[in-house]
Amino acid sequence: MLILLPPSQGKTAPQAGSPVDLAELSHPELTAARRRVGQALILASGRRNAARLLGAGPSLADEVARNTTLWDNPAATAAEVYSGVLYEAAGAANWSPETAHRAAERVRIMSALWGIVSPADRIPAYRLSMGTALGRIGPLAAFWRERLAPTLTRESADHLVVDCRSSDYAAVWRGDKRSTLAVRVERDLNGKRSVVSHNAKHARGLLTAALVATHTEPNTPEQIAHLATQIPGISLVELRPGQITLVTEHL
Repeated sequence: MLILLPPSQGKTAPQAGSPVDLAELSHPELTAARRRVGQALILASGRRNAARLLGAGPSLADEVARNTTLWDNPAATAAEVYSGVLYEAAGAANWSPETAHRAAERVRIMSALWGIVSPADRIPAYRLSMGTALGRIGPLAAFWRERLAPTLTRESADHLVVDCRSSDYAAVWRGDKRSTLAVRVERDLNGKRSVVSHNAKHARGLLTAALVATHTEPNTPEQIAHLATQIPGISLVELRPGQITLVTEHL
């Protein structure tokens, strides 16, 4: 099983520790690409129009400025740095060593800066989204689409891919439909279903927590669906080819 997650806009900046060591990150074949994007981000973040280039509002000025010292900033595990709704629901920052080890084997996080990382990879906080175009690199989605295809195709070989990514990140790489299970979330309110973004992130986080907590790795859609039915707050699980739908009531 391979669980694909999006990053989160919300990040907790480490206050101490060594900076990122690109050579120590998983998937070393991406090192040159990561360095290139990082350098472009540093340059763009130092420009007067940096906030506009990065699609960041005035309240995020400090985060944009922090990008300029990217290589010097303290790093922590990606599980600790990513702190948005999905990661909070997954309890990622508080995984036990045993659970963190399973997550490092089962989870890959797609990133506009790093390409993909393991939850155990040590990274600094940064501000960058996949919808950004950086200088000569151009649109990051196109940049990473070319470079991630070999890595993710190899990573996903002989695995069931549980795809929890948002649409902008899912478009960067699509695996074999026959072995991919996209996670859809709907809310049931008085018998009417609707898709709610915040709700989806929370439910996907709960599913991620369940998938890394289990000692026996689920390898079929049916096994994952069975596990999902045991998650508090999930009232119904529907399985169809290539997709699992989690229906929530109170999330």
